[in-house]
Amino acid sequence: MKSGWKLNLVRALVLIAVIALTVFLYIHRNQVSRLQAFGYPGIFLVSLLSNVTIILPVPGVLFTSAMGAIFNPFAVALAAGSGATLGEISGYLVGFSGQGVIENKQWYDRISGWMIKFGDLTIFLLALIPNPFFDVAGMVAGALKMPIWRFLIWVWLGKFLKMLAFAYGGATFMGIIGKH
Repeated sequence: MKSGWKLNLVRALVLIAVIALTVFLYIHRNQVSRLQAFGYPGIFLVSLLSNVTIILPVPGVLFTSAMGAIFNPFAVALAAGSGATLGEISGYLVGFSGQGVIENKQWYDRISGWMIKFGDLTIFLLALIPNPFFDVAGMVAGALKMPIWRFLIWVWLGKFLKMLAFAYGGATFMGIIGKH
C-alpha cells in the first residue's frame, strides 16, 4: 500500500512538472527561436523545446525548414530529429504517470488499438507525419508501458526522416528563390 502511494505521488509530480513546462514554453515560444544563433546545438534545443510541450504546439518544423536553408540540411535534420525525440519523452511520461487520466478517453482506445495491432509501426508513422497529435501517441505508449528505449528508437526514425524532408525542403525552396 505504501509503495502504491509513493508511485502515485511520483506520477502526479511528473504530470504537474510536464504541464508547468508546457505552459512556460508556450508563453515564451517567441524567445525560444533566438537559440538559432547557436548553430546545430541551438537547432537541437529549439527542437527539443518544441516537442516537450504537451498538446500546445510550438512550431518546430518551420524552424527546421528555415535552418535547412542556412546550414547543412542533413546535419539540421540530425540535430532537430534528435532534439524532437528527446522532447517526446514528456508525452511518454505523462502517459506513464497519468494512466488513470488518459485510459478513459476515446482517443486512448483508438491509438492503443493501433499500437496493439500494428506495434512500433504506429509510433514510427505518427512521428513521421506532421501532426499536432503525436503527444497522444507518446502518452499511450507510456500508459501501455512500451519500453522507453523502443519508443525512442521508433520516434527518432520517424522524427529524423520528417526533419530531413523539412530541412531539404527549406534548402530547396531557398535555392529556388535565390535564383530569381
